[in-house]
Amino acid sequence: MSSDRLWKKDFILVTLTNFLVYMIFYILMAIIAPYCVQNLHTSTGIAGLISGIFLIGILTGRLGIGRIVQEVGSKKILLVGTFLHILSSLFYLFASNVLFLFGTRFFHGIAFGIAHTGASTIAAQVIPKGRQGEGIGFYTQSQIIATALGPFLGILLSRNLGFKAVFLTGLFIALMGFLVSLFITEPSSESLKRVQSKRGLRLSQLIEYRAVPISLIILISGFIYFSLMTFLPLYGKKANLEGPVSLFFLVYAITVILSRPISGRLLDLKGPDFVVYPCLLLFGGGMTLLGCAKSGFLLLLSAVIIGLGYGNFFSCGHAIAIKSVPPDKIGLATATYYIFIDIGSGVGPYIFGLLLPFMDYKGLFFLLSLVVFSTLLLYRFFVSRFLRSI
Repeated sequence: MSSDRLWKKDFILVTLTNFLVYMIFYILMAIIAPYCVQNLHTSTGIAGLISGIFLIGILTGRLGIGRIVQEVGSKKILLVGTFLHILSSLFYLFASNVLFLFGTRFFHGIAFGIAHTGASTIAAQVIPKGRQGEGIGFYTQSQIIATALGPFLGILLSRNLGFKAVFLTGLFIALMGFLVSLFITEPSSESLKRVQSKRGLRLSQLIEYRAVPISLIILISGFIYFSLMTFLPLYGKKANLEGPVSLFFLVYAITVILSRPISGRLLDLKGPDFVVYPCLLLFGGGMTLLGCAKSGFLLLLSAVIIGLGYGNFFSCGHAIAIKSVPPDKIGLATATYYIFIDIGSGVGPYIFGLLLPFMDYKGLFFLLSLVVFSTLLLYRFFVSRFLRSI
C-alpha cells in the first residue's frame, strides 16, 4: 500500500538534513581542540572545556523543545534550528579569542539541539506506523555516515588548507541544511492535536515519562560508548595498537550501516524483545573482547560486535521511545530520548577519566561490560513489561 511506502520525499529530505547537521558537528569536533591549542594557545584543559560546553548547549536547546514542537509544529522548529546553525557556523570565522569561541560553541550546541529534535520528530511523524523500527534505522544511518566522514574531512581540510577552510566548509553545509529543510512539508499528523500553551513550567512539559525507561538504558549505554570513544585512542597508544584504533570507528560505522536496516525490520516484524536482548548481549560481549584484545584483529572484531550491539540498540531504542507514546507526544519523547543520551555522553568520559588512576584500561573495559550486561535486567523489568501493557 502507498501509505506504507517509506522512501517518500519528506523522509528523504529530513534524513539528508539530519546528515548535514551531524556533518557540521563531527567536522568541528575533530579539529576544535587542536584549533584551541595551536591558534588560541590554550591548555589542553581549556580546550576540553571549550569542546565540552557544546553538550550544555545541546541540553539547553533540547529542554523545552518537545513542548514547543507540539505547540508550533516540527517544521518550524527545524527551520529555526538550521537557521541558527548558519549563524553559529558564521561565528566560528570570527572566534579569535577564547571567550568568543566558548560562547560560539555554546550557541552552536543550542542550534544543534533544536535542529536535531525538529528533524527527528519529523522523521518519526512521516515514517509509516508499521515500519517505525526500519524507518528509524535508515534515518539514523545519516548520523553513522557523518560519524565516518565528518572527522576525516575536518582533519584533511585543517592539515592541507587550515582551520579557516574547515569553518567555511561548516558554513556551506549549514546553508545547504537550511535550504533542504525549506522543501520539507509540514507533517499532516501535526494537525491532529496541537497543545495549547499553559502558564508555568512542569517537568511533564520537558520530559515524556513513558519514554524514560528506555531512555535510562540508552543513558547507561551512551555513558559507556562515549567513554570508549574518548579514551580508545589513548588506550591504543599505550597498547601499541594505534593503527587498528585509527580504523576502529570506521569498521564500527560500516557494521552499523550494513546491519541497521535488518535490525529495524526485525523490530517491526518480531517486536522489541527479539532485537534488544541480542543487541545488549553483543554490546557487553564486544566490550569484554575489547578488554582482552592483544592484537589488531581482535580489536577490530570488537568494533564489529559493538557496532552490531550498541549501534543497533541506539536506533531501536529511539523507535521504542516513539512507539510508547501517542502521535502528539512523539516530539517530547524524541527530545527525552536524546536528552538522556546527552547526559550519558557528557558524564561518561568524565567518570571514566576519574577511575583511570585506580584501574587500567582493560580493567575498566571489563567493568563497563558488566554494566552493559546489567542493563538486560533493567530492560526486562522496566521496559519489556511496560511495552506489553500498551
